Amino acid sequence: MPDSTRTIRGAVLNVSGAEPPYATSRPITIDELELAGPGPGELLVRIEAAGLCHSDLSVVNGSRPRPLPMLLGHEAAGIVEEVGPDVESVGTGQRVVMTFLPRCGECPACQTDGRLPCSAGSASNAAGTLLTGSRHLRRATDDVAHHLGVSGFATYAVVDERSVVPVGDDVPPAIAALLGCAVLTGGGALLNAGRITPESTVAVVGLGGVGMAGLLTALAVGSRVVAVDAQESKLATAREWGVDEAWTPEEAAQHGVEADVVLEAVGHPRAFETAFALVGLGGTLVTVGLPAPGATAAIEPLQLTSRAQTIVGSYLGSALPKRDIPVFEQLWRDGRLPLERLVSREIVLEEINEGMDALASGQVIRQVVRFGGGAN
Repeated sequence: MPDSTRTIRGAVLNVSGAEPPYATSRPITIDELELAGPGPGELLVRIEAAGLCHSDLSVVNGSRPRPLPMLLGHEAAGIVEEVGPDVESVGTGQRVVMTFLPRCGECPACQTDGRLPCSAGSASNAAGTLLTGSRHLRRATDDVAHHLGVSGFATYAVVDERSVVPVGDDVPPAIAALLGCAVLTGGGALLNAGRITPESTVAVVGLGGVGMAGLLTALAVGSRVVAVDAQESKLATAREWGVDEAWTPEEAAQHGVEADVVLEAVGHPRAFETAFALVGLGGTLVTVGLPAPGATAAIEPLQLTSRAQTIVGSYLGSALPKRDIPVFEQLWRDGRLPLERLVSREIVLEEINEGMDALASGQVIRQVVRFGGGAN
């Protein structure tokens, strides 16, 4: 591990599966840690903004086991302050988006145009290390694991060069952060796996950050969009944003909704069943949700054959971040993808446990931790 270190502040998860509300049980503590400097192919990034995502919550609630203690946060953006040896694609002073699945570029999975997650990146994420296997975080006498190669709920992070994509200085930090997960996952799934067009009817099941990002992407493409969620407040928001229809799952069934492409963005078996029921003749279900291990859903297999339907699993939007993030960046810049709408509120790092409660309640779209300035 490199010799140069600095003291940072970060949100460390100490125990998974704590009893909610997390504002009371406090499984996440805000601690001082030692962050070792970047090694070959690595960067030191000053974090500007980081979004709260269900992939963070799934580690907190125990449905996605990870090595502990772990410095959470995988949807983040910041400014490069130092580069290690052999870094070629980015320089100091650049704003970068962090992505939660680095790609080695060499394994067979990396040769599938984004369809399969990188084998090496998946292994390092599970181990709580950066792509090369290095760890840079220490709290007192404990080594602290990295979260999905990012650990963005902190004032600084060291990341692998292959975990970042540069963006323009005109992209605000909160928007840049969302590009790395919510937008890449929800929007990417529809563009890359669903291959939607202006002639498509698109149904989005689950109007959290990922689902709403997919919804905005479908609107940007010009597709006909149907929003489906159990919460009326989110349906009302979708109507304000210009969708053609917005229904609860029961209402969607009653109205006989059928779509060419259905995006399932909840990560629950019942949501998967709801989404499958909305797939029209010859249509495609693209699922990006991550249910708890062992969860099962019931579908009628005959329907797949008799109605020529397809089910596609999409991880990180089946995306190649260096190819796809600039596409979404330009859509935002052109005014076609109003990503500002996704941010429900900004919080400070000390509110992270309360933020997880709000996320679990389903009442927010995206919360963003802002660094270096007041939240609102």
